[in-house]
Amino acid sequence: MLNSRIPGRNFLFVPGPTNLPDRIVRAMSVASEDHRSPTFPDLVKPLFPGLKKVFGTEKGHAFIFPASGTGGWEAAITNTLSPGDKVLAQRFGQFSHLWIDLCKRQGLEVIVQEREWGTGNDPELIEETLKADKNHEIKAVLATHNETATGVTSDIAAVRRAMDNAKHPAMLFVDGVSSVASLEFKMDEWGVDVIVSGSQKGFMLPAGLLLMA
Repeated sequence: MLNSRIPGRNFLFVPGPTNLPDRIVRAMSVASEDHRSPTFPDLVKPLFPGLKKVFGTEKGHAFIFPASGTGGWEAAITNTLSPGDKVLAQRFGQFSHLWIDLCKRQGLEVIVQEREWGTGNDPELIEETLKADKNHEIKAVLATHNETATGVTSDIAAVRRAMDNAKHPAMLFVDGVSSVASLEFKMDEWGVDVIVSGSQKGFMLPAGLLLMA
């Protein structure tokens, strides 16, 4: 059963979208805002410092725009990498698989390290691979913080330590779609270059907003 109905309420039993709290539903019962109005920035601007707190960053730049988590991945990739660039990714669930698939469709050369489903990122293997990359051809490491398909959470701080131990300049990209606002995230402390999340899970908002930094 994906949902259960009682009069006036539809309950979801899926990893996301999550059920919306009543106060969020009530807050949406307002007339539409004019996004060109001079008062619209007063509504939007406070969201960015608040979002930075959730991401655990003071140095990063927060972004909000209409998209799915996949749209966030694409935005991160196309604004930082070029077709033909090499990236390193470990596959251990459906969503890490989808990220790899998107990278390939964007023309990136993906070094895929297969991991058993039900496990997470292997920092030691990442470190070993980066140390072997003497010419620093790998431009980014893609890490899934919480693999929605299996519910397994990876240690992102350990991934960054592995990258630092390898003395490799690759960027660290993190899929935090099902983790941010549900689990603690420390973008600055963990040395994350790009974090991608969405409105429909830990933020407990309607689906359709991409939240990233």
